[in-house]
Amino acid sequence: MLNDIITPFRAGFASDAHTELRLHRNTRRGVALLSGSLVSNERTEHSGVSARVYRGGVYGLAADSGADPESITAVLKAADENARFMNSRAGRGKPALPALEGGSIDSAKPYDDVPQSVMIEFAKQLDDYIVKNCPKLTSRYVTVRCDSMEKLLRVDNGFDSHSLMPRSFIYLDFSAETDAGVTVELYDVTGGYGGFADNFTDPALLYPFVDRLYKRIMEKREGVYADAGERTCILGAEVAGILAHEAVGHTTEADLVLGGSVAGPNLHKRVASDKITLVDYAHTTPQGVAPLPIYVDDEGTPASDELIIDKGILVGYMNSRETAQHFGMTPHGNARAYSFMDEPLIRMRNTAILPGTDKLEDMIASVDDGYYFMTTNNGQADTTGEFMFGIPFGYEIKNGKLGRAILDTTITGVAFEMLKTADMVSDRMDWTCSGMCGKKQPMPVGMGGPDIRCRIMVGGR
Repeated sequence: MLNDIITPFRAGFASDAHTELRLHRNTRRGVALLSGSLVSNERTEHSGVSARVYRGGVYGLAADSGADPESITAVLKAADENARFMNSRAGRGKPALPALEGGSIDSAKPYDDVPQSVMIEFAKQLDDYIVKNCPKLTSRYVTVRCDSMEKLLRVDNGFDSHSLMPRSFIYLDFSAETDAGVTVELYDVTGGYGGFADNFTDPALLYPFVDRLYKRIMEKREGVYADAGERTCILGAEVAGILAHEAVGHTTEADLVLGGSVAGPNLHKRVASDKITLVDYAHTTPQGVAPLPIYVDDEGTPASDELIIDKGILVGYMNSRETAQHFGMTPHGNARAYSFMDEPLIRMRNTAILPGTDKLEDMIASVDDGYYFMTTNNGQADTTGEFMFGIPFGYEIKNGKLGRAILDTTITGVAFEMLKTADMVSDRMDWTCSGMCGKKQPMPVGMGGPDIRCRIMVGGR
């Protein structure tokens, strides 16, 4: 845990500007076994201090990898000098940022940072089970990844905070060959918020996870290619989650709105059917604690939920304090920085389409000829809302019943048009938080959603 060595330096904050002082440490841990051989063993730490000062509509930022009184004094001085210089050259004459309620939130809970040997032994036991119970694989990859992000923040206008966000995951990558000698691949991940010891206590508890992935790749060995064209399909919860993040969420980040995203001219307009409501949750969801809970952002803004789409109507953006002032909105704590060297940017936290009232089995029964797309492994979207996602696993739907597994395909569309065709939304919901969002800086995020029936373009073979 970080020691609080920055609070005494509050006395050095500029009296006529907004100042943020952040002590920040990121850790990464990982091991990987390829077909039983240890091929990766990683343990890193990255830490330092940064300061940011706001004057006249511009920021001055300074950072140092040191965490001692001399470094802290230096970054405060440099940040203020940088802000004064920027203001003299590019100042926009803006007033001070609106004052926020002050306070302090400590959400940091210690966790057990286990040694590499524990993770290696766990991975080996899991690999032994795979060898004995998954005989038709041609290769297997077992990967353990753990990371954490700890921050101490002191501000002169807003909430001080101490946060610690650990994550831990196990990834399985399987390969197998079809009877024709073609290689098919499939992967899955389990884990979430918390340290390794919080999420993984006994390899035997993951045997059903292994069995499910093996069953799916065996089905994929016998799979068929999807037929190209616009089809009525069901997007599984995992696919709905990445859609919510990539194709909708990014377009409603206020800095990208200012850059010309499709959300700009669509505020207060219909962008989806009335079945679709989308929220960026801060720390608590209707299902409980969010996958990656955020209580205060890196500008000192207390975090609260941001309603983005309300029954099909685009009603809000995600903001920093500066963009909230520009749009006349309320900031809800979306400004986050990945490392001590980074400035806070507008980022999603736990973005999800809310569940509806339909049963998945009824949704499948309603489709005569289409597909159930269950997982995604890559994709891209731009600020127009146009997207393309890779689909590594799913099933045909024929006459209201699941059919054969499908081989790798893609789906494409324009989010604000495709979501207008959503006419059924399941009452179940899944979350994932294993990835990193790559907007200028990597950032851990959560995403989730229900199953959604819609019309979408399928890439085919």
